[in-house]
Amino acid sequence: MKVDVYKIDGTLSEEKVELSDSVFAIEPNDHVVYLSVKAFLANQRQGTHKTKERSEVNGGGRKPWKQKGKGGARAGTSRSPLWIGGGTIFGPKPRDYRQKINKKVNILARKSALSMKAKANQIMVVEDFNFDQPKTKNFTDILKNLKVYGKKTLLLTSENLPNVFKSGRNIEKVYIDVAENASTYEILNNQKLLIQKSAVDKIASILK
Repeated sequence: MKVDVYKIDGTLSEEKVELSDSVFAIEPNDHVVYLSVKAFLANQRQGTHKTKERSEVNGGGRKPWKQKGKGGARAGTSRSPLWIGGGTIFGPKPRDYRQKINKKVNILARKSALSMKAKANQIMVVEDFNFDQPKTKNFTDILKNLKVYGKKTLLLTSENLPNVFKSGRNIEKVYIDVAENASTYEILNNQKLLIQKSAVDKIASILK
C-alpha cells in the first residue's frame, strides 16, 4: 500500500512511501489489542493506595464502657470499623498491578492497531523534520499546515529528537514518541497518527 508523503508546509511532495501490508494491512485481532491495552493501563497504576485497618488506627486501647449493665450493645474498642474514626474493613492495600504479555502478542497487537488506523484513513506520513532549538511556534505551524492542529495527534519519529519533543510537549492534544516505543494504546488513542518518513521502515523492520 503506497501513501503520499506530505511536506511540513502542508503540500504533497512527489514522493510516495510503501506501507508494508504485513504491518499496516493485516486483519486486526481485537482480543490481543484488548490484552495489550489492558496491560498498558494496568502498568500505569502506582498501586500505592492504602487505608488503615482496625489494628492500625491510633487509640481505642481502653474498653469504652463496661460489658454489662448499660442496656446497650457491647463495645470493646472505640476504633471498631462500625464507629466514626474506626478502622476500615477490607480496605485497599499497596499492590503491584503490572501485567505481562508475551512478545508475539504485543507485536500482533501493535500491527493490528496500525492496520486499524490505516483502514480508518487516520495515518499521515510527513517528511523528516527537526529543529535547531526548541520552538513551540514552529511545531504549531507544521500542525496547522497539515490541518491537524486541535486534533488529538501522535507523532512517531525514527529516533529521539529532543528539540522536536520539547517543541511539542506544551501543545494540547499532541504526543510525540519514538516509533519503536509506541504502545498499542498510544497508537489507537488519537485522531491522527503522523509518522515521519524515516520511521515507516523502522516500524516495518521492528514489527515484521
